[in-house]
Amino acid sequence: MAKIAVLGAGIMATALTWPLTDNGHEVALVGTHLDEDIITSIQTTGVHPNLDLKVNEGVTAYQLADAAKAFEGADLVMSGVNSFGVDWVADQFATLLKPGTNVISITKGMQADEDGTLHILPEVIKKRVGAELADSCKWAAITGPSIAGELAVRHDTAVVFTSVDQEYVTWLADLFRTDYYHVWTSTDWVGCEVAAAAKNIYAFGAGFAKGILQAAGKENDRYGMFNYGAALFAQGSVELRQFIELLGGRGETATGLCGVGDMFVTSMGGRNVKAGTFVGSGVKFSEVRDVHMLGVTLEGVAAIRVVGAALAPLTERGVIKPEDFPFCRYLYEIIEHDAPLDLPWSTFFGGEK
Repeated sequence: MAKIAVLGAGIMATALTWPLTDNGHEVALVGTHLDEDIITSIQTTGVHPNLDLKVNEGVTAYQLADAAKAFEGADLVMSGVNSFGVDWVADQFATLLKPGTNVISITKGMQADEDGTLHILPEVIKKRVGAELADSCKWAAITGPSIAGELAVRHDTAVVFTSVDQEYVTWLADLFRTDYYHVWTSTDWVGCEVAAAAKNIYAFGAGFAKGILQAAGKENDRYGMFNYGAALFAQGSVELRQFIELLGGRGETATGLCGVGDMFVTSMGGRNVKAGTFVGSGVKFSEVRDVHMLGVTLEGVAAIRVVGAALAPLTERGVIKPEDFPFCRYLYEIIEHDAPLDLPWSTFFGGEK
């Protein structure tokens, strides 16, 4: 039996406690400063209020003030926050991690330097923790199509655990793997993490077709816009692979679970798709952000803002060509400059010929 300490009590981090506890492991679930009500609910009723499920026996919930106690003696530590909390979790890890700690992350996204250089978030965490501590620890990440609620009710879920250390990631997979949580491993650390971040970009565009139909009063018509959606998904797949290769990952990673597999499930619904639906119906993104979805966490929009802004300096430096990433560039214009939905079709797939 292993002890796993998780920092962050959101729905995905909590859902991952099911395969762990089903395998007989002990989980210390530590809430962030934003999770106090969630932790109180688990401590008093056993129920995670956002999942509306009672957590398994074997999970012990801790408020942030008790994090040091929860982390004591952990065989594995998990970063369970979203991309907006990456700097915060790194600062917490700087004090909570011990030399030699095993770490796994579900935090997805990228950050960019002023010159457009992009960084995957586990590397951001490692840098902020400090080289000496970070280099003594082992690092891995979970990628691939995984809707938290489905995992928590034990629906079959297939994912990829990634690390530069094959022996370490094999050990991790054995901790989590069950008859419903199917784990593959990869040493394409960069490729898997870039895919996990980039797929959120294109999930935003997956809502456009539904919004267009709604605005035209045709959402219940015999003919939908599946041709439209398929073309956007395909262009997103092309750019996903290009991003992976740009950062030094393996292009074939884009065609697997943590590439198009994850982009597919993210495009099926959720907050990013809902925001894209508003845009498709003709609503300016600033209104979506400030009125219709005020206060809603939008990982896809955050990724578009970071990655989209990086494309201009990368182009100026000659790292990428002006014709590269036309879909991402246009999504950036939508969310940053309220551009209307008028897709640059002729630039997709290398340009119409």
